[in-house]
Amino acid sequence: MIVVPVIFIFRKPPAGPNRFGGLAQPMGFGQAIGSYFKNYVTFRGRASRSEFWYSTLFVALVAIALYLVDRSQTLNHIWSLATFLPSIAMASRRFHDVNRSGWHQLLGLLFPIGTIATLVWYCKAPRADHSRESVFA
Repeated sequence: MIVVPVIFIFRKPPAGPNRFGGLAQPMGFGQAIGSYFKNYVTFRGRASRSEFWYSTLFVALVAIALYLVDRSQTLNHIWSLATFLPSIAMASRRFHDVNRSGWHQLLGLLFPIGTIATLVWYCKAPRADHSRESVFA
């Protein structure tokens, strides 16, 4: 039952140009946060590494600040609900940047192998031609 999803980790993405559109542009911290909320539920297109990681950093910093302000975590729960869909959309666009389907983020639920694979893909540089790649390409 776990063997089938693990096959998707080691399968290489299709060779040739990226099937999810043109190259995503690197962004600064403010631009990434703006894009995060502007593309609230946009699952199409690509997200650069800087856009993904700056947005992730912003969400984490706000969650920590809300925890420090409200120890009952009510505000934190509201923040989690507000950022749930944009986080999934951002991760999906990040996977598109490495020529993978956004559905691959579900592999992160297979601890530890799936989690490691998704982290590797989040950190991976975009490439237009994926013909010469490693196992976690």
